[in-house]
Amino acid sequence: MKTGIFSGSFNPIHTGHLILASYLYQYEGYEEIWLTVSPHNPLRERFSREKDIHRINMVKLAIEGIPGLQCCDIEFSLPQPSYSIHTLDTLKALYPDREFTLIIGADNWLIFDKWKEYKRIINENKICIYPRRGCNIDETALPSNVYLSKAPIIEISSTFIRDGISKGLNMNFFLTQPVYDYIRSHQLYTELK
Repeated sequence: MKTGIFSGSFNPIHTGHLILASYLYQYEGYEEIWLTVSPHNPLRERFSREKDIHRINMVKLAIEGIPGLQCCDIEFSLPQPSYSIHTLDTLKALYPDREFTLIIGADNWLIFDKWKEYKRIINENKICIYPRRGCNIDETALPSNVYLSKAPIIEISSTFIRDGISKGLNMNFFLTQPVYDYIRSHQLYTELK
């Protein structure tokens, strides 16, 4: 079963994430896309346990009823910080019937040599790169198991949404209604942090 691993902080998950995941599911042959919530990206600050729970809950709310999308919290059972090589190794051991593809942004591909065991990730896994404005990828130079998605470029960021909420702006057009309601009921992102 062809399964895409789309990891992120999802702080919060927004419509851009859902558009990309749905596009990959519907247009690029994936049978499922697993939105994998990362507890601790090694390049970012660690979240509190309370924020971890909020991020997982928001992903579950956002994808409810959307075909092909699943929430995956496997990284919460792995050592911290979260490294993609550990996630992929663990998932392949747990689900040998699935063919996993790591989904990353073009910005991450341009610095992929800084990732832990990046050569092994490339040698042992399929990788899908989604386009980002200003990040030019030479498709002819990609390894045979790495491809550039034709997904539309979506320029919405979680930082933009958090900033808008902290300023009291109405951000419900950038979030699903259940996620927006969840953020409001838990008073998340009301102060810029």
